[in-house]
Amino acid sequence: MNTVKKISLLWILLLLPVLSQAKDYVEGKDYSRLEKPVATQSGDKVEVLEFFWYGCPHCFAFEPSLKKWKKNIPANTQFIRVPAPLNPRWMVHTKAYYTLQIMGEDDKHHDAIFKAMHIDKKKLYSKEALADFLASRGVDKDKFLSNFDSFAVEMRARQAMQLAQQYQLQGVPMLAINGKYTVSGSQAGSHQAMLEITNYLIEKESR
Repeated sequence: MNTVKKISLLWILLLLPVLSQAKDYVEGKDYSRLEKPVATQSGDKVEVLEFFWYGCPHCFAFEPSLKKWKKNIPANTQFIRVPAPLNPRWMVHTKAYYTLQIMGEDDKHHDAIFKAMHIDKKKLYSKEALADFLASRGVDKDKFLSNFDSFAVEMRARQAMQLAQQYQLQGVPMLAINGKYTVSGSQAGSHQAMLEITNYLIEKESR
């Protein structure tokens, strides 16, 4: 066997586990397809939404894997966080996220809110508690409180609620791919598997 054939065979052997894994993903088992597709916001890019809640320990545990995955997403893919108000108690965090987004400070404090709640055990379940915590990190408290109750934040919160309903959200974290598919931890079996299935669906939508 010549060198070229040996190299070709080696690549095939290396790729076999990846290919077999991709073929094993079953619609309705590993991921779900929506009966009615949802309009996306990302133009001609493949849209990936992450539905999360700051009070969710599973979302907090998912963050390191998600952050690593985001560094390597294809150029044709757009990632969007959606702070899902799955019930009234979650709405304070939905509005807090969008308040920071409007202020241009969402990425700066996203990890810190998770850490404060799940590592430091801070009870950030009211706008006042969130405002005080964020003020300790240099956020303008008065500006935060003013934006929190603004029309712009209210509209974004309503849109997040509508998306949660359209994607038939039952729990978090959940990933939604291109308005057509959803992947949850309970379906995938692990956070890493969620991301692997998401990659598979991104590739499927890119063809």
